[in-house]
Amino acid sequence: MSNQAILRLTREIQQLQQGTDLSLAVHYDDSDIRNVHALILGPPDTPYQFGFFEFSIKFGRDYPTHPPNVQALTTNCGRCRFNPNIYATGKVCLSILGTWRGTREEQWSSAQGLESILISIQSLMSSNPYENEPGFEVASSEHDKRNSEQYVAKIRHETLRLAVIEPLEASLGITPPSDANASLSDNEERELLEEDKPSPVPFADLRKRRFLWYFSAYMQSIDAAMLEYPRKQKFTRMPFEHGNNSMDGHFDYAELKQRLVVIKSALVGEGSNWSAEGLAAKEQEWGIAVNLQRQYEQIMESMKSQNNFTIGLNLVDENPFVWKLTYFGKPMTHLDGGVFEIDIHLSPKFPEVQPRVSMRTSFFHVRVSPDGVLCYFPQRSEEMRYHIDGIVAALEEENPPYDPRTAVNPEASRLFWGTPEDRRRYNRELRRSIERTMG
Repeated sequence: MSNQAILRLTREIQQLQQGTDLSLAVHYDDSDIRNVHALILGPPDTPYQFGFFEFSIKFGRDYPTHPPNVQALTTNCGRCRFNPNIYATGKVCLSILGTWRGTREEQWSSAQGLESILISIQSLMSSNPYENEPGFEVASSEHDKRNSEQYVAKIRHETLRLAVIEPLEASLGITPPSDANASLSDNEERELLEEDKPSPVPFADLRKRRFLWYFSAYMQSIDAAMLEYPRKQKFTRMPFEHGNNSMDGHFDYAELKQRLVVIKSALVGEGSNWSAEGLAAKEQEWGIAVNLQRQYEQIMESMKSQNNFTIGLNLVDENPFVWKLTYFGKPMTHLDGGVFEIDIHLSPKFPEVQPRVSMRTSFFHVRVSPDGVLCYFPQRSEEMRYHIDGIVAALEEENPPYDPRTAVNPEASRLFWGTPEDRRRYNRELRRSIERTMG
């Protein structure tokens, strides 16, 4: 690969890493920038919703004249085909990659790049992926319609199991239930445990934070599906599935629900453990402890000089890894009179591991999950003053743009973006929650 091509690829990676697209994340091998790992968040309102799908992308020396090689990694060790165009072997069939026939306009050109590849893959994750199978355009029988519904149903189940639950269990060291892979032989189970180790790329923290955002959405999806698909009901095999290139298994939403709850509990415990780890780091005068203490002092000095009386900030037990933020709603705004207490837990691995932020005060808001987890965005992730600014901005925003990826309270979102009457109900619930903070 020429120096010019390396510079181009570096720029493409940086643009994605610094961009605002919540659906895409990338990381490259420190020893060779041509080896890229990517994570695609399953699009809302599809059976892939909020799943974390990983891909390996290897750029050859002839890039950008020719496309890179792309392999899907979320395949249950080569056992699960997630799409007519995403095989169990990891092959991704796209004309842009030269792995599928297409018109001249659909083929690769040097004007395309990493982002266009990821967006093209994400486009396969549609609300009805059965349509991606060649020949579906002329198929309209009741049999095809039933297959389409069954295909969506099993993808939704396996997205939760394989693209959400199992990677998080691996990164948290949680052993799945003994019957979670009951359909596999003993040798296959041992192989699965060996191959499904935590990913070496830094998507673990992203998964954990997003899991806390979307926990209610996952549970809501499961509760709805449990009514329709009995436990142990087998998946329907599609006409285009054959051999090992398929998605076989059975429904077990009760088990998935139990595993989600265990993961949630482990993540809450992990955040709480940072407090003790932080005090130890402070006593040993680790650089990160000194750095966070100084950041806190600088923020306090800035607030004092600006006469900022809408925010109160202190370290819990003088621990620089546990912050308590108190926000006072400004007069004549939708938060008027509210007193919001917010816990911020930081890891000794900050900023590689980002803070966990939750409301002590129950608050009905599209950006606050039913469990109190706040969805916010700092302009710069390595400085706490930007985190504080991001938290305040999320609370103060009266008319956020519609984006299901940032609306982490399903009921609040339904009302906020519903009918005019729904919006009035949202405002009433919001006001009631604000009044409760005054007590």
